[in-house]
Amino acid sequence: MKTLRLTTAQALVRFLVNQHSRRDGVTRRFIPKVLGIFGHGNVAGLGEALQAAGNDLPYIPGRNEQALVHTAAAFAKMSNRLQTLACTSSIGPGATNMITGAAGATINRVPVLLLPGDIFATRQVAPVLQQLESVSSQDASVNDAFRPVSRYWDRINRAEQIVTSALEAMRVLTSVADTGAVTLCLPEDVQSEAWDFPEAFFEPRVWEIRRPRPDAEALARAVGLIGAAKRPLVVAGGGVLYSDASAALAHFAEATGIPVAETQAGKGSMPFDHPLSLGAIGATGTKGANVLAREADLVIGIGTRYSDFTTASKTAFQNPGVRFVNINVGEFDAFKHGGIALVADAREALVALGEALSGHTSPAEWRERAAQANRDWDKEVERIYSIANPGRPSQGEVVGAVNDAAGERGIVVNAAGSLPGDLHKLWRSRHPKSYHMEYGYSCMGYEVAGGMGVKMAAPDRDVFVMVGDGSWLMMSSEIVTARQEGVKLIVVLIDNGGYGSIGSLSASLGSAGFGTQLRYRDANGALSARQVEIDFAANARSLGVKVQTADTLADLRAALKSAQAADETTVIVTHTDPSVKVGGYESWWDVPPAEVTTSDSVRAARAAYDDAKKKERWYL
Repeated sequence: MKTLRLTTAQALVRFLVNQHSRRDGVTRRFIPKVLGIFGHGNVAGLGEALQAAGNDLPYIPGRNEQALVHTAAAFAKMSNRLQTLACTSSIGPGATNMITGAAGATINRVPVLLLPGDIFATRQVAPVLQQLESVSSQDASVNDAFRPVSRYWDRINRAEQIVTSALEAMRVLTSVADTGAVTLCLPEDVQSEAWDFPEAFFEPRVWEIRRPRPDAEALARAVGLIGAAKRPLVVAGGGVLYSDASAALAHFAEATGIPVAETQAGKGSMPFDHPLSLGAIGATGTKGANVLAREADLVIGIGTRYSDFTTASKTAFQNPGVRFVNINVGEFDAFKHGGIALVADAREALVALGEALSGHTSPAEWRERAAQANRDWDKEVERIYSIANPGRPSQGEVVGAVNDAAGERGIVVNAAGSLPGDLHKLWRSRHPKSYHMEYGYSCMGYEVAGGMGVKMAAPDRDVFVMVGDGSWLMMSSEIVTARQEGVKLIVVLIDNGGYGSIGSLSASLGSAGFGTQLRYRDANGALSARQVEIDFAANARSLGVKVQTADTLADLRAALKSAQAADETTVIVTHTDPSVKVGGYESWWDVPPAEVTTSDSVRAARAAYDDAKKKERWYL
């Protein structure tokens, strides 16, 4: 057997260069780039190997390890999980910085490869700088914290172990059902150790992205339920988009007359103006979607994990006899709510269902109610977009201005705060990939880093990053990395004086927004004095990007037009009126107020909560 003498790090880099994915006959480099920050735990190992690889595997130095994982996850999501990026860090804080990003990737079912440095395998020089010592084991390090948030985890204590682990890592990364964060911990000494690796390890390898078809018996049972349903409803999740099944879903809906509602991850599965599109569902849903969901006797969940926001904390589906048909590549999600599980690719399952249901349509009255709900919601969105709020614009108006600027191909990126709810309801999706929301983890700080990953995956499209002041203050660092790499973003930074979303939630729970506003302390020590003013325009300008301020809606529209024409990143700073909010539209979310309290407002909120909770269902 022919061998090559390489270090562990050199072998891993050469292996990654030759990994590809293939779906529907199209082959791609699976990991085209590596993001990272060097420290003593990886600079001499992976750093040397990446330097030697050069353009075969370009290295992008970043500013924050957590943000880099968000960038990789956003790239993978925008690429429909057919590609991703790797991230490397030193040992210690560089590694643990990546844990939040790993959790987000695994929760959202998107692949990222994490390569943190680790403590010396030899142990002779221990404790090394940044090593966490354990009194119970010599084999514990901070990297063990990655275990619960990784789909696959391993520590490479001998050079030859990378052969088995790298192949397993690729198996998980390219899995349609079990993908997420994959963590290979690389001890500092092992990275630089040499071994005679078999040349076959470095041969080009193609990983097929499967499209599993539904089981015939389960399909027949599902067809029977759909055929008997009087008020069926499709809930389209992220699996529709990952499967590239939007066209198949539209055809299925049109053929059967079944209306479609969308989760956060599934938004864009149907064009907003399709008569069978109900838009967002659940706690951040539209009125039409939530009213029809309440009455539905059959829910066809496609590629959804049924989060509490989708089910409005198990209050969305109130029909006493409601049943579920679940199409999902993951068996874990397919069996939720006691449904008939079609463990299959979304596109394949929709085609199979459509063929089996040929000639069947839902009742005309149900179809017309969906079409009317679509028309009514379009009028409501138009009202919110053009509310003409005196003084500062409402957040809904800002969403409308960005949506207009985005047109047919622009992409909006967001993750946390009050924007996800408003965007889920109000964004008019014209393209399956025009809406990029990280809402499985709702991770503050994702926005700018995620926008960079989206733009890297779609360089020919405008990317609009919408971010609140709270998230901006947490993590705006990768805007410098975007500058470095020539990645153009249009960032709309909304200053509303604090954590607006949680402030509103706190107020609804009787706690008056305690601790959620940017305020100085008053003479009594309470956080209720004047607002802490922050010059966000100056802050953004200091990072080297073009900055515009927009005090009115007209200013914002002009700034967006200018930003689109520019060839560099632009940050547009605007203020909104936090008192003008988008409604809840027949929805609810389970957040329990204190059961025992001295506050009258909290006591009233608890009474309302106890009443609403009675609607929660067990779906068995």
